[in-house]
Amino acid sequence: MAIEKKTNPDLVRLINDLKAQARKEEAPIWRDVAERLEKSSKNWAEVNLSTIQRYTSDGDIVLVPGKVLASGYLNKKLTVGAFRVSENARKTIEASGGKYLTIREMAKKNPKGSGIKIMG
Repeated sequence: MAIEKKTNPDLVRLINDLKAQARKEEAPIWRDVAERLEKSSKNWAEVNLSTIQRYTSDGDIVLVPGKVLASGYLNKKLTVGAFRVSENARKTIEASGGKYLTIREMAKKNPKGSGIKIMG
């Protein structure tokens, strides 16, 4: 089996930064996310808003190591972080009073990764 080499320099930097943060902050959540992002993008999580709606409560912090898709509805005020998000999903998150952050922004705001739910 051949080892896949990531060609997106931003993704490579993010993976390396997450691993460094996991060591520095002793926060295994960031290593877990980095390892998920190292896999083939075909195997990344693709989570619909309906799934996020079903498994979260108001005020939760959700991290998707992949892409958030707009299928379904969302009526909870959440902080959602992902590597990618569809434009309609972003609009729906913001319309429900929540906010979307990139994984890098989420790691910066919450270096220990406490209280974050990983979905996908």
